[in-house]
Amino acid sequence: MRSSVTSLLCIICLTGMSNAMAIKEKSWPTKYDPHFRKYAKRYFGPNVDWRWFKAQGIAESALQDKARSAVGAKGVMQIMPATFAEIREQNPQFVNVDEPRWNIAAGIYYDRYLYKKITDIDSFQQRLYLTFAGYNAGYGGVLRAIKRASQPRERSEWKQLKQHLPKETQGYVSRIVTLKNRDLARR
Repeated sequence: MRSSVTSLLCIICLTGMSNAMAIKEKSWPTKYDPHFRKYAKRYFGPNVDWRWFKAQGIAESALQDKARSAVGAKGVMQIMPATFAEIREQNPQFVNVDEPRWNIAAGIYYDRYLYKKITDIDSFQQRLYLTFAGYNAGYGGVLRAIKRASQPRERSEWKQLKQHLPKETQGYVSRIVTLKNRDLARR
């Protein structure tokens, strides 16, 4: 089953299939939910819905703990080993990038790191979208998008700002939003 899911994800990534195809799964495993809850609360506070980060994990790996990208990203949150090593310097308890608990913790910790760097945007929701964009395209990609946006309003609203990001990044954030909204509709 895992190899067929991984193969499907590779095909989706390589062929650029629609977001609907990428989120075809009817129900996602819940075995990592305690980790998403715990680390979302730890790094974003009790009022932030942990399902944002689960949706990100689904977008990254379909929650496959053994997922590996062509460039070497690992696990549920598709963390690069070098990024994990940097995160581990601040969090020595994050033992192993291959262990789902620490992979998820590191991914959400990195989200918080990016979120705190995006200071020009007041809206939590807009900053969260840019956080996910930075996770995908890098913080520099977000800075370039903000710089390309000519008007102050264009710089502070995701709808306008996303036009200045790569299509892959736009699709990535859109997948997370769709997954999160679909999850809320099932509650």
